[in-house]
Amino acid sequence: MSFETISLILIVLAFAWSIGAHYTGACMGMPYGSGSIRLVPALVLMAVLALLGAVFASHRVESTVGLHIVDASKVTVVAALVIVVAAFLLTTVYTARKIPTSTIQILVFCVVGTALGAGIPVHWLTILQLAVIWVIAPPLALVLGYLFTQGLDRIVGFNPTSRQSGVLRTLSVVLVSVGAAASFTMGANDVSNATGVFVMTHLFNVWIAGLIGGCGLLIGVLTWGKPLLKKVAFDIVHVDLSMASAAQLVQAVVVLLAVAFGFFTSMNQALVGAMMGAGIARGTGTIEFKAISNIVKGWIIAPISGIAVAFLLTKLVGIWLTL
Repeated sequence: MSFETISLILIVLAFAWSIGAHYTGACMGMPYGSGSIRLVPALVLMAVLALLGAVFASHRVESTVGLHIVDASKVTVVAALVIVVAAFLLTTVYTARKIPTSTIQILVFCVVGTALGAGIPVHWLTILQLAVIWVIAPPLALVLGYLFTQGLDRIVGFNPTSRQSGVLRTLSVVLVSVGAAASFTMGANDVSNATGVFVMTHLFNVWIAGLIGGCGLLIGVLTWGKPLLKKVAFDIVHVDLSMASAAQLVQAVVVLLAVAFGFFTSMNQALVGAMMGAGIARGTGTIEFKAISNIVKGWIIAPISGIAVAFLLTKLVGIWLTL
């Protein structure tokens, strides 16, 4: 095994580790922040389910990333290494600054930036299809968040000011359950951000790629997951258990729909849309528009930074290899 291949495997594991940490807030922030589950059980539950999602439900997305964004036959191990290094650096920086950006958009545009820098043909139709999914997902999540919040209130007879212990216990169980579903979904949806290059370069098949990436996700959740647990949940809307359960369930449903068709979309964008819908169901005064504005800025920065950093790294590596 060459030095480049070993380096690629190591950086993929590091990237998966960063992704696992990055999405703890999106998956288990609300169950933990609401007191429905303690810190260690929340992290362990998420880590295990993210691993299972990566191994058993990521295959179609792995194929999309590995085979349908650019002409995979022209992607070398060095090019794949540039893609992952660029995406890993950007994701880690945004995670360290507690900015819940779209790792998916970072990855896709790092692939495009590297392809443009190396003269590799880009499958622009796939990029367009992904962009459509990214545009549709947040408003769809908003509508479903509104409907699910109102529906859940009717099902359990929940009043936000109520202190009925039975209702609160029921909603706590529901919230932990949908957080678990979101964790599984994250593994299926996001592991290919790190491991799609394995399929792209034909180093591993989708099963092995999912397993390697899933192990990285698990380690990331357990070792660096705590800082982002509350970020998404409580800086966007002031949630009660009914709102949180509805929003988290909508997030899992919207993202799993995309995964089922071999596409992937942002966990954070889906959750923000769902939480806005839940907030509207309670009254727009519960929505923190400043926090949402900051996240939208992150969505703009992620693709631009991804394509720019990957393009520049590709050119620098190309110059270095010719020396």
